[in-house]
Amino acid sequence: MEIVLENLGRRFNRDWIFRNINYTFSSTQTYAILGINGSGKSTLLQILNGSLSPSEGKICFFYRHKIVEVEQVYRHVSLAAPYLELIEEFTLSEIIDFHFQFKTYQSGTDRNKIIELLQMDNSKNKLLRYFSSGMKQRVKLALAFCTDTPLLMLDEPTANLDTQGINWYLQLIEQFSANRLTIICSNQEHEYQFCQNRLHISDYKKKS
Repeated sequence: MEIVLENLGRRFNRDWIFRNINYTFSSTQTYAILGINGSGKSTLLQILNGSLSPSEGKICFFYRHKIVEVEQVYRHVSLAAPYLELIEEFTLSEIIDFHFQFKTYQSGTDRNKIIELLQMDNSKNKLLRYFSSGMKQRVKLALAFCTDTPLLMLDEPTANLDTQGINWYLQLIEQFSANRLTIICSNQEHEYQFCQNRLHISDYKKKS
């Protein structure tokens, strides 16, 4: 998967969040989008996954050297983010089955493998509404990592995770981010320290 930005900008009402981004996200590379809270990291990520349109400029998506229309980008994306909600009336087993009605498992994974990866065998029939915030975050991450897509997007991936959870996240990165374009929004170095490329939102703020 490759994403090309040309003079891309986004504004809210009359205020520009960022402008004049010319950048290429290349297949199989890892990228960190960096900035303080409220700087526009999540906004840019939503443009990159096709769920939000730019206010100016152009974004192009390519998969295996063929153009992907923005309406079809979702088919190629796995996303974990704080603003994505899980269906809390489902059990853990049910949310996994529901997710993979629309997505494909990574090779070598299935529902049981994901539950094992989460170390939640005792909670597989428990409603998600009774999960802690940390457990919910782990579920979001596991679903994203274990989905077979060429593009992996993570927004504040260790939110609500303790030290053990952070180490678990880093193990999953090593195991499941190879050979896919990985983009991480963060202001916590432990979340993106392995990334090969850095994009700083502050570099694209409108100069007065």
